[in-house]
Amino acid sequence: MAVLLETTLGDLVIDLYTEERPRACLNFLKLCKVKYYNYCLIYNVQRDFIIQTGDPMGTGRGGESIFCQLYGDQARFFEAEKVPRIKHKKKGTVSMVNNGNDQHGSQFLITTGENLDYLDGVHTVFGEVTEGMDVLKTINETFVDKDFIPYQDIRINHTVILDDPFEDPPGLSVPDRSPEPTKEQLDSGRIGADEEIDDLKGRSADEIEEVQAEKEAKTRAILLEMVGDLPDAEVKPPENVLFVCKLNPVTTDEDLEIIFSRFGPIKSCEVIRDWKTGESLCYAFIEFEKEEDCEKAYFKMDNVLIDDRRIHVDFSQSVAKIKWKGKGGRYTKDDFKEYEKERDKPSKLALKEKVKPKQDAKYNLVLDEDIEESQTSQSHLAKKQKKKKHHHSEDEEDEKRTKKSKDSDRKHEGERCREKMKSEKKDRHRSRSRSPERDYTYSRQRDKYKEDFQIRDWDKKADRSRSPKKSKDKERSKYR
Repeated sequence: MAVLLETTLGDLVIDLYTEERPRACLNFLKLCKVKYYNYCLIYNVQRDFIIQTGDPMGTGRGGESIFCQLYGDQARFFEAEKVPRIKHKKKGTVSMVNNGNDQHGSQFLITTGENLDYLDGVHTVFGEVTEGMDVLKTINETFVDKDFIPYQDIRINHTVILDDPFEDPPGLSVPDRSPEPTKEQLDSGRIGADEEIDDLKGRSADEIEEVQAEKEAKTRAILLEMVGDLPDAEVKPPENVLFVCKLNPVTTDEDLEIIFSRFGPIKSCEVIRDWKTGESLCYAFIEFEKEEDCEKAYFKMDNVLIDDRRIHVDFSQSVAKIKWKGKGGRYTKDDFKEYEKERDKPSKLALKEKVKPKQDAKYNLVLDEDIEESQTSQSHLAKKQKKKKHHHSEDEEDEKRTKKSKDSDRKHEGERCREKMKSEKKDRHRSRSRSPERDYTYSRQRDKYKEDFQIRDWDKKADRSRSPKKSKDKERSKYR
């Protein structure tokens, strides 16, 4: 009750659940026996999910059951077996693919993930992979396109029945040997299963190193493009520019231009300097008008002595002059100099707390638009007022008369109030003038009382200092 599948990547052994799924196992075993699965493509590989095969055309829309060969096209599919229920719990579970009407043909799938509950009740489990789990892993990790079709063909080359408990049904024709594959089966439009993918085969060590260096350069260029240091990964430096280094700090642009101009006309010659201090950084870029002149200078000026220094000359790899909307591409040294100048200037902005208050706080900012609006509104108001004056001149005269009468009444009342206020002020002034006289008399009496009291105290003290008899006699004499 087992079948061996020989694939292009290795062998798989499938044990069948003949007791639980007798009809599905019979169909699978007899299809393997008539070599129906030979050269079938594995056309659907979804990583950590499923591997699907069993269609001789390799499209996923074909295939037929063994009963179609026995009973004709009416028996192309057979009914699914749902009892007993077997779940897709572990890797390597083998199931017949549902055609959408709870029927099965020849297509089957092998799970590469665990606990795939959403497949239960849809696809009928009839076996499991017991050997060749490493082969199943390699198939699971193969490279596929957006439709989950492998770039390189993976096929079932041959099937071997290890144990078959079912007898062959009458009318089943078993071939003596495996049939040869057709052109339609082998022509998948992909990389052949037997083809070796080795770009370095037949190349020398130097060529292999060169190819690897090109690949590394491409990957670095792509990274620089992603970061924003390059406008494009395929951008190339100009071929008419030389890079000169190991210069003497004394060497100037004019000196280099004079020396290199004997090879041809020069567009520009620039010694790179520190944009803050202006000191030479000991390297320069020289741009020629023609590439031929640049090559001549490269071959003849390398390791030449200039200002007691041996210079080194190479082709430039810089793309700094190419401007693009990327990191650093829009800015130059002059831009940074202008930025520093603006940074040193005092700012026009200030905090609210530090702002001095205006002298006339009543006046606010007025724009030209506001002035125009105010002028138009004033003109409209003036027109309306003229119309009202023309229509209501009589009413205004009546109102003026009433206003005059009211104003006269108000004047009389105001005069009366003023007289009352004056009389009250006089009374207050009199009361205030009397109060200081009373205070003055009271203060004089109080001072006299204090003087008499002090004299009495002084006399008592003097009597105490004398003899007691004399003092008593004096007191008696006072009361006589």
